[in-house]
Amino acid sequence: MSDERTTCYQRFVNSVAPIRVCDNGGWTDTWFARHGKVFNIGVSPYAEVQLEVYERSSRERQVTICAENYGDCFDLEPGAALRGPHPLLQATIQRVGVQANLAVQVTIFSEAPSGASTGTSAAVTVALIGALDCLTPGRLSTYEVAYTAQAVEVEMLGQQCGIQDQLCSAFGGINLIDMHDYPRASVTQLRLPDALWWELERRLILVYLGRTHRSSDVHERVIRGLEDAGPDVRVLEDLRRLAEPSRDALQAGDFATLGRIMVENTEAQRRLHGELVGVDAQRVIDIARSHGALGWKVNGAGGEGGSVTILAGPTAGGRRAMVRDIETEHPLYRHVPTTLSRHGLRTWETSVAPLA
Repeated sequence: MSDERTTCYQRFVNSVAPIRVCDNGGWTDTWFARHGKVFNIGVSPYAEVQLEVYERSSRERQVTICAENYGDCFDLEPGAALRGPHPLLQATIQRVGVQANLAVQVTIFSEAPSGASTGTSAAVTVALIGALDCLTPGRLSTYEVAYTAQAVEVEMLGQQCGIQDQLCSAFGGINLIDMHDYPRASVTQLRLPDALWWELERRLILVYLGRTHRSSDVHERVIRGLEDAGPDVRVLEDLRRLAEPSRDALQAGDFATLGRIMVENTEAQRRLHGELVGVDAQRVIDIARSHGALGWKVNGAGGEGGSVTILAGPTAGGRRAMVRDIETEHPLYRHVPTTLSRHGLRTWETSVAPLA
């Protein structure tokens, strides 16, 4: 890659999008479920994207990508096969495009652990689409951003992918997602009093299990079984029915019921396949239970690696003691500090004066 850092840029485009935790009803936002309901919560750490925007004539290459978490920086060749180290980024830029008269350097960063099963790839895609959309006339709607992000993974990369992660990253907040006909869905956001919002934020604990979650043979076997069983199989119904009670419990400030629903959801995942609640997740769950946690949810589809969301009890000291015991249990287990995200995708521009 040629070094063109001395070229004067005229503006920055910035975007951020939240990740997702506590996805009660997950697995029902998929093509094989056909319809579903999911409750989830948008939180920091965010996926962050910044575009340095240049005149095309000032740059040898139109697009340069810097994946900061990986220390990778490379030029994107137009129409190149999606086989590089970061095909998701490449596919997203190909899908949205960059105007012919512009060149961009794209920097992507997130403090969210890679492969935590918290929708980080969806957040990155949503943030990148939002930033690139700022360079074009008109604007995509929030739904259009989410559907475009999901299409990148499904249509361009051929991945198994529901829609809840992209919708949560695009909308932010606390959501009830009603997918009436895959992938089309409606999003209803919960409006909570500040005190209830702050209490939920204080009680939620995100624990990264120290190993990247990967789609596995277990997931493929589960998907094949669900495809054969049809969209109204009992276990999918068990998952669907947990989304609306999650909303109702939180709106009522009933943390005990919300925690119970999180546990029910994790047990429903276990019924899909025993390995969806991995050994490390179970170790964390056992510690959480011993400290009187109200609930726990294996994030995303489950399986080896990934993360667990815990709903702590009322005492701040008990919460901190639980976190200490979890991190002491294994050197790879790590508490990831989070805050609830009132906003989803945010984009803004910074103009700078050209240098002489």
